[in-house]
Amino acid sequence: MRRNTIETVLGGVVIVVAGFFLVFAYTSADLRRVDGYDVQANFSSVGGLQSGSDVRISGVKVGTVTSQTLDPKTYLAVVHMTIDPSIKLPKDTVALIASESLLGGKYMALEPGGDPDEIQPGGRIDFTQSTPGLEQLLGQVIFSMQGGGQQAQPGQAQPGQAGGTAQPPAAGGGASGGAA
Repeated sequence: MRRNTIETVLGGVVIVVAGFFLVFAYTSADLRRVDGYDVQANFSSVGGLQSGSDVRISGVKVGTVTSQTLDPKTYLAVVHMTIDPSIKLPKDTVALIASESLLGGKYMALEPGGDPDEIQPGGRIDFTQSTPGLEQLLGQVIFSMQGGGQQAQPGQAQPGQAGGTAQPPAAGGGASGGAA
């Protein structure tokens, strides 16, 4: 009988400690929704960004993504967000979707410009940048690796050329396959 009492007390202690860590994690994670003025931005792709994601300036949370819709005329993703009322965004602010880590999680990063005019509540951020997908990045890396070994060294003739000096490819392309 004594063993059951010890196990019960130990189980209770574990539950209390787990509850303490849960409360600590919730309060330190800054999961609060930011109430403020509404702003929207149009993106060609929002891959991975979700409602409730953070809006950050220099890594500091200043807002929350509230919703995403599709503009039926332009087929662009419209991201709606709320920004802390103490933060006044210049009209030339840039909005971009950034990754928190390699394993997932996206957030909206804002880079304020220097325009003296401010974005009004209900306004729009005109300058946006979508992040490329992982497949697109890998494709660029592979393409640049393949094209990197085909460039002629100075003083060597390229195939089809006479003489010992390499000529730059003509504008508008060439057979080198190098990445721009």
